[in-house]
Amino acid sequence: MIDMQDSPRRVMPVVKKVSMREPNRDIAYWRTQPPQARIDVLEEIRREYHLWKYGEAEPRLQKVCTIVRISGQR
Repeated sequence: MIDMQDSPRRVMPVVKKVSMREPNRDIAYWRTQPPQARIDVLEEIRREYHLWKYGEAEPRLQKVCTIVRISGQR
């Protein structure tokens, strides 16, 4: 039996050749999916991108502060 913890993980690439003249089936597929399923997949892609781009850093919203002087007051 192979111990998976000691062996390096190998991911086999998946490649599918398609003709550029062939209609795009991805659009038809995603149009059949409910909105929540589309949002869930989009969120997963966003998380994967953030992990790839920024590592383990926690995704956060940027804080923006603006100081405005009100005329007539000090």
